[in-house]
Amino acid sequence: MPVFPHQSEVLVSSYNQDEVIGRLNQVTRDVNFLDYEARKANGYSFNGTFEEDRFRVSLVIDKADSFLPLIKGKVESTPIGCILFLEYRLFPSSAFFLAFWSGVTLLMALFFGFLADKPVYAVLSLAFGLGNYLFAWFHFKRKIKVSQKIFYGLLNN
Repeated sequence: MPVFPHQSEVLVSSYNQDEVIGRLNQVTRDVNFLDYEARKANGYSFNGTFEEDRFRVSLVIDKADSFLPLIKGKVESTPIGCILFLEYRLFPSSAFFLAFWSGVTLLMALFFGFLADKPVYAVLSLAFGLGNYLFAWFHFKRKIKVSQKIFYGLLNN
């Protein structure tokens, strides 16, 4: 089991590589986060960037969401379509804060358990750390389902 929320999947499409990239490009914008008017543009499902056969996208959101997945994808051509390799990960800043707070609660549990001789506080610290970690996993998985629904829709139309 990976330490941070992560998921991979492989999708097969009868569309060729250019058609899949074109369809994805229609629902993705390369956004400048400093330009407020450009950020308000409607009709897009993803923010992201494209290279030749690779892309990095994330869902368009209206409010901050720390556990939004960053989707890294690669499209490979086949004789009768293409294959998409998708990898869902936390944004690096979210992974850092999840690790930071998991470490802090673990250190607090060790401190309260061994140095301060307060086992109740140690158990509470572990419970808060575990609760935060599980919340991150479940919320991340929920957001993946939203992203998958959009990808499946692009490939099934």
